Amino acid sequence: MGETTKTREILGNNGRNIEKIGSIALDYTCYSGEDLYCDGDVEDEILDIVRSRSQVEYPEIIEEKKSWPILYHLSEQRGNVVDWLPIEGGKVLEVGSGCGAITGVLASKASSVDCVDLSGKRSMINAYRHSECSNVTIHVGNFKDIEPKLDTDYDYICLIGVFEYAQGYIGGDTPYEDFLRILLRHLGSGGRLVIAIENKYGLKYFAGCREDHLGVYFSGIENYADGGGVRTFGRYGLEKLLKAVGVEEYHFYYPYPDYKFMTALYSDEYQPGKGELTDNIRNFDRDRMLLFDEKNAFDGIIEEGVFPFFSNSFLVVTGKNQDIKFVKYSNDRAPEYAIRTQIMRSADGRKAVRKYPMSDRSSEHVRQMYTAYRQLTEKYAGSSLSVNKCRLCDEDKELYAEFEYVEGVPLSEIMDGCLERGDTEKFYRYFREYLEKTGYNSEFPATDFDLIFSNILIDKDKWNLIDYEWTFGRKIDIKELAFRAVYCYILENEKRERLDTDRLLRELGITEAEAEAYREQERNFQSFVTGGRMSMSQIRDLLGGELKVPQKWIDKYGDLEVQSRVQIYEDTGDGFSEEGSYFVKDAFKGDSLIEFEINVSGNVRRLRIDPSFYSCMIKLREMSLNGSEVPLGRKKVLLSNGKIIKASDKDKANSPCIVFSTDDPNIYIDLTMLDRQGDNRLYVSMDIVRLPADMACDMAGAVKRLI
Repeated sequence: MGETTKTREILGNNGRNIEKIGSIALDYTCYSGEDLYCDGDVEDEILDIVRSRSQVEYPEIIEEKKSWPILYHLSEQRGNVVDWLPIEGGKVLEVGSGCGAITGVLASKASSVDCVDLSGKRSMINAYRHSECSNVTIHVGNFKDIEPKLDTDYDYICLIGVFEYAQGYIGGDTPYEDFLRILLRHLGSGGRLVIAIENKYGLKYFAGCREDHLGVYFSGIENYADGGGVRTFGRYGLEKLLKAVGVEEYHFYYPYPDYKFMTALYSDEYQPGKGELTDNIRNFDRDRMLLFDEKNAFDGIIEEGVFPFFSNSFLVVTGKNQDIKFVKYSNDRAPEYAIRTQIMRSADGRKAVRKYPMSDRSSEHVRQMYTAYRQLTEKYAGSSLSVNKCRLCDEDKELYAEFEYVEGVPLSEIMDGCLERGDTEKFYRYFREYLEKTGYNSEFPATDFDLIFSNILIDKDKWNLIDYEWTFGRKIDIKELAFRAVYCYILENEKRERLDTDRLLRELGITEAEAEAYREQERNFQSFVTGGRMSMSQIRDLLGGELKVPQKWIDKYGDLEVQSRVQIYEDTGDGFSEEGSYFVKDAFKGDSLIEFEINVSGNVRRLRIDPSFYSCMIKLREMSLNGSEVPLGRKKVLLSNGKIIKASDKDKANSPCIVFSTDDPNIYIDLTMLDRQGDNRLYVSMDIVRLPADMACDMAGAVKRLI
């Protein structure tokens, strides 16, 4: 939508300074003409984007620009935090509306939305972005000046990432309590106040993320000992503030990973299970440390029943309890597959699972779920696998697929228990039972492609298929489906890599060539689902925030014995990561010889070897995979961030030398170019000589000129 369709018009109305951009009214009556906060020139860039580009182009622009402010202000996932609220037809006040990341979702649900924001430029961005919304008015100026003119009958008042700035909005000795009292005066009967805010004791801050507003490590955990004008709170602190202003009924929700880019929302009545919280490396705007594995820590926290204390963010809603207990968003997909899943509790106490389309384009995908239910019910009739009941509601402008809420333990969790206990044979008994039950009536012309272990719940002896969103009208070989289930199972948790993948392939009768074809098919399927869009993890890598691992610093700057460690990174398709790495025990056989042999799963596509944590020269003496020599001279098999010196004619072993002028030397092996099996043994032998940094630079420069 170009600027020509977003017309601007200045109106005088009873002394009010009103501007119209499209259908939106901006009220400048209380605007001083000066923006007291700004992200800099990037706001002009964002203004140009919303004037000249349509919202469907924003995901592509975000990937192209690689900019935190553009991601933060334009990502559609920002609106997830309020999308689930039952606002329909209500009257809404949004305080601190900014560039409109939340405004559009509110406007799509409410009868009217009054926005308040201090920034004229951000308000203009909001107006251009939502110029077609005739139910939105943006009041520009200081909240204290605008507040007396606001209505007193709002159904919802939303403070999304705003409450922590109350000191600046309100001032005084008790700014947070005073802010709440002022807002509560503007709620109508039965109205709700909605506050989204970081938890000062969120697990990510203990694990090494900086405090979001001050950019300082541990400042919230240390109770803002160094001061600053922003405050976040723990759960008890927020409850204390609410009670101080007379709010008697309120409910806490827990956005994950946080409220900014929420993909799931938990509640006190529906908290996460073990293994669910895996998407934790999500800081975008600055570097962070990685002090421990947050996923494993969350699993322990969930076992102890203290998840609410460590949730990274809170969403607090005042008023009576709501029917919605859990929400999951899948709107990082292609638009035709974007849906919202929620767990409801009806007045009679019955739970149900509903899936809603997030746009008209995904409506057919939701309708297809009921078709899948009928097909799979017919396919598995007479078997011992139950298909979760589904009904389709498609009336009165409301469309959703409703599923029966089924109790049970995910098959994935049961299999994890077998692995933790070392009961391999029981693991394979469950696996064979899975093959038997899911492979029933295999010639039937309809198949659930997503028969992964976590989509099957077991209650005593009853197996229930609970999610069959990706059902296709054709038969698919059970070994292909089972391989995908195993592949996804292993990728979800590195602890599962202890599985003997070679045995699994033998159980399924799958060759390594077939396995690689199935892996490629899975990558194509994910691209099909996402429409080629990047995941949030990939976008984080694009933005360039460094992940600092203190253990590496300790290893790097400790004594030589500590520095002399070999680290291995494995890439199974998602790139290298610290979480996917490990140290090789006793790899150094003295000061100058490295020799080790390691297991490498057939899932690993590339291997990275870090031979030390200092500048050095190495000579690769021998490398073999499953007893066969690795052709180090073959193009692209061996890569490095050092300078590779060709072996001399006298070197019959053709062993290359590599000079590293960095204290983080890397050697990369492309295993896809080698003859891999389900389970592999890699042997490596190399000589290593430590070099002073300046000497290493000189040598690397000479190599560059000579070769």
